[in-house]
Amino acid sequence: MSETRAHLESVYRSEARRVLATLIRLLGSFDAAEEAMHEAFAVAAEQWPRDGVPHNPHAWLVSTGRFKAIDRRRREASLARVAPELALDADPPRLEEIVSRVEDDELSLIFMCCHPDLAPDARIALTLREVGGLTTEEIARAYLVSPPTIAQRIVRAKTKLRAGKIPFEIPQSSELTSRVESVLQVIYLVFNEGYATTDAATVTREDLCVEAIRLARLLVHLLDDAETRGLLALLLINDSRRATRTDENGDLVLFAVQDRARWNQALIREAQTHIDHALGTHRVGPYLLQAAIASLQVEERIDWTEIVGLYDVLARVAPSPIVSLNRAVAIGMRDGPRAGLASVEEAIAAGGLATYHLAYAALADMHRQLGNGVAAREAYERALQLARQPAEQRFLRARIAEL
Repeated sequence: MSETRAHLESVYRSEARRVLATLIRLLGSFDAAEEAMHEAFAVAAEQWPRDGVPHNPHAWLVSTGRFKAIDRRRREASLARVAPELALDADPPRLEEIVSRVEDDELSLIFMCCHPDLAPDARIALTLREVGGLTTEEIARAYLVSPPTIAQRIVRAKTKLRAGKIPFEIPQSSELTSRVESVLQVIYLVFNEGYATTDAATVTREDLCVEAIRLARLLVHLLDDAETRGLLALLLINDSRRATRTDENGDLVLFAVQDRARWNQALIREAQTHIDHALGTHRVGPYLLQAAIASLQVEERIDWTEIVGLYDVLARVAPSPIVSLNRAVAIGMRDGPRAGLASVEEAIAAGGLATYHLAYAALADMHRQLGNGVAAREAYERALQLARQPAEQRFLRARIAEL
């Protein structure tokens, strides 16, 4: 029985968001689909230990959730009155249809959540909640706002989608290009929250990393362009090092001393294939540039001159304070800590990094390498004040103690 429950937990982690996507299509309502999904898993928790795990858990959960939604609406009011609102089919979907449309349902949900009629902050909040499965509190911590603010954004987004009768579908090819940038951004944010969790006991959340990579692969299958491949390659390279980013105690391990033998070489090779294919199109965007930089960093001998050159291009294509900071750190690796210190100070002075703890950690590290103990300690303490991740806080305290 314990084995069955473990299987159920595994299915929940891997299938919950996919089940939700299909139920949204079948029920036509975010709220009804979420309630139906949770009811389906509650029934599974009762039945699977007794009857065994079904052959196709996804289809079983979708069918069970749909029937639960129908039963609930029948109890609440006349089915004839509420059926149009929920878009419930007279006949239940066949198993073959549920299975065949899973990937389309997920992509349709992403594009719906990222619809251009929604404000950018609403798109991000809604997608992280419905596609990424983050809680309202987790999203709020990631964006330094209150949970009620995030909840309001999600409610307003759902209301606008419902009022505007936004279709649950993958856009036609003529609309794809204009819609895909927002989708790529949200997939990137889902991965980042998994790769460097904002405020959790562990540094990474594997489920979010895996989900983001899976969604990126779906998008490459749908829309084979350079930036989509660039995003997937970037996620794959970063994920290849996930197991080596912390030690057995959960403490951070710096990139320079990570065990390269434990990096996932299959993911790195897959990423390089996507980068090579994308570069062959001669259409270079910010995700492809970041992927190219990441691929150079996992080589045996790192060419920091080439990395700085790529950051120069990235700063022109997609300028941002964090790009400036990363370029400054790369300059320090190429030209030494004195040049790096000047570049980091310049990046901080330009603005946009006042609350970014890694900016002050980089500043502190340059001072430390130069033997400026007092300045290094001040910068590390500033970084510690801003850091929220426990492992990062422990690392910064250790650095201060060393000084």
